[in-house]
Amino acid sequence: QVHLVESGGGLVQAGGSLRLSCAASGRTGSNDAMGWFRQAPGKEREFVAALSRSGASTAYADSVKGRFIISRDNAKNTVYLQMNSLKPEDTAVYYCAARTVASIARTPAPYNYWGQGTQVTVSS
Repeated sequence: QVHLVESGGGLVQAGGSLRLSCAASGRTGSNDAMGWFRQAPGKEREFVAALSRSGASTAYADSVKGRFIISRDNAKNTVYLQMNSLKPEDTAVYYCAARTVASIARTPAPYNYWGQGTQVTVSS
């Protein structure tokens, strides 16, 4: 089992920045690719960003490309999502996810473990 805990969410004005963290514990395997997803009220969970185990491969949703950066510190078993130039449409609950293979995925189904989510609210 892998336990994921997100932190760093909050309320920020449009144009501001936040950094989300996802701390992994338990069986943090050597092949875990990580992803961030978000879900706004009344909408489906959508892909935000993903990162391979090595960090060599990344992927971003078009809506956040150029504004968000995903990174990881394997020594700390932590993944980060730096969010800049935030917009009101970025408001959602953000979830961290892990999958027990090295390669990234852009859909929720391939991910085996999920955190409880952290709320991000961007005011206009």
